[in-house]
This record gives sequence, C-alpha cells and structure tokens, in this order.
Amino acid sequence: QLSGKWFLVGMASRCSYLAEHSHQLEATTVMVTILDGQSLAISTFRKLDRMCWEIRQHYLPAQAPGRFRLKGRRKSSKVDMVVGEADPSSFVILYYQKGRSISVKLYGRTRLVSDAIVDKFEQRVKAVGLSEDVTYYFPTYGFCDSADEFHILDGEL
Repeated sequence: QLSGKWFLVGMASRCSYLAEHSHQLEATTVMVTILDGQSLAISTFRKLDRMCWEIRQHYLPAQAPGRFRLKGRRKSSKVDMVVGEADPSSFVILYYQKGRSISVKLYGRTRLVSDAIVDKFEQRVKAVGLSEDVTYYFPTYGFCDSADEFHILDGEL
C-alpha cells in the first residue's frame, strides 16, 4: 500500500550533515513502486545545487512484514527500514537504522499533513530517544518531479 507519490514532511536524525545544513533543506518527493509484489523501488527527487536529481534505491523485504533492507555496496552501508505507522491514503512514518544510528521520517500524500499526524510523528521521535532539536521539517514548495538522464544516481543516499 506504500506505492505512489509521497512528500517528505519531516525527519528526525542525529546526522551531523543534516544539523550543519538544516538551513538548506530542499523539498523532497519520493515515488515508490512495488516490484515482484514485495521489494520496493524508491526514487527520491530533490534539488542539489539548484538542479533536480533522482536517487534510485532498491529495498528488499526483510524477515517480517513492513521491514525492508537497502543493500549497500559495503556491508557497513546496509540500511534497515521499518514501517512504523501508516495510513496509505495520507501518511507513513518510517524508521531507518544504519549501524547504531536511527532516524525517523514522516511522509505525506500531500505537501501538508494534519497537526494530529505531526503529533504522532513527534511522539514516535521521542520514543526512540530523539528530540526536537534534531527534528527538521522540509519546505512545502520547490518540488522536483523528474530529473534528466545526467542527474540520476543509483544506490545509496
């Protein structure tokens, strides 16, 4: 039920790059396609240096329903993704774990989500030990829907 277009609304992470560049956050959309009924092909569209880029990733199903794994080129670069909570018609909260670090992302079917959904997201963020000072909200304008053939990256984000 995750297939289709999603807008990145918010993210909580202790990522130092995110903290240092939070003033440069770009509107981000993702297109999710379900392959072979179980794995996910995810295309992320965002601007980098005022150019639209597409980052393609392939998540394989993991042991349990709602769990996926992005296989990186190196063993240390694998990322686990877990669907925390979802209403496929309006929002999804995803957990990402790489090594010992965890991040939480909120995606909406529309650019803006209700305060009730934002509250759910913030509760989930606190539950994993992250706080408001590492929670970022993304712009609601300036989205990319496509990238030309020279601005496509396959692999890790």
